[in-house]
Amino acid sequence: MWPFNKKKEAIIEPADLSWLGTDMHSHLIPGIDDGSPDMATSIELVRGFQALGYRKVITTPHILWEMYPNTPDIIRTGVAALRAEMAAQGIQMEIGAAAEYFIDEHFVEELAQKRPLLTLKDNLVLVEISTVTAPFDFKEVLFELQLQDYVPVIAHPERYIYLKDNKAIFTELKDSGCLLQLNMGSLLGHYGASVQGLAEYLVREELYDFVGSDLHHSRHLDLMSRAAGLPLLARLKASGQLKNATL
Repeated sequence: MWPFNKKKEAIIEPADLSWLGTDMHSHLIPGIDDGSPDMATSIELVRGFQALGYRKVITTPHILWEMYPNTPDIIRTGVAALRAEMAAQGIQMEIGAAAEYFIDEHFVEELAQKRPLLTLKDNLVLVEISTVTAPFDFKEVLFELQLQDYVPVIAHPERYIYLKDNKAIFTELKDSGCLLQLNMGSLLGHYGASVQGLAEYLVREELYDFVGSDLHHSRHLDLMSRAAGLPLLARLKASGQLKNATL
């Protein structure tokens, strides 16, 4: 007898983020910040990026002087070791390194001394501010960055929820030449409902220039996989405004 009543198994298509091309915000270098703790984990995370279709990753360790006093030399040494291990394991994916600079006294001093900064590409510098309260002079710091011919890329602006009642500031930042980067997990409520709401607003207003994973651990790979099918991410894709593929 033919099994006419047998349920057909659902076919689950793997998540595909290949259209982004490059992820430009992650923490893959082992042991230097709150991201990957060791090389084995880093390799697992790199393979996760591959499975999602990325062709390139630019990893961005924290430079937050009181907690993660990383330097360009530390970061370059770490990414070189990661590349070597990837080669040893036959993993063929391009990986670069920049930094996620926290705007603090150390960063201001770096600017004052005109020390070269690590960039995502050309003159693009990824910066973040406190998620609790805005530094009173952060606009002045961004302006100084621009005076030194850098373009500030503001990491996860949706997480600065103290700005949600002053949404005009995001348009002002864009108009002044800054670029904005969405954390993919924000669209899933990973950082809370307020962050999700602000992220949705910034998507609707077409203010984002980049989408990043901000990947720290394997649980973020699951978030990325879930986010891949979101209508708002499809809206960003269709807008043509994202610059990930140019990196």
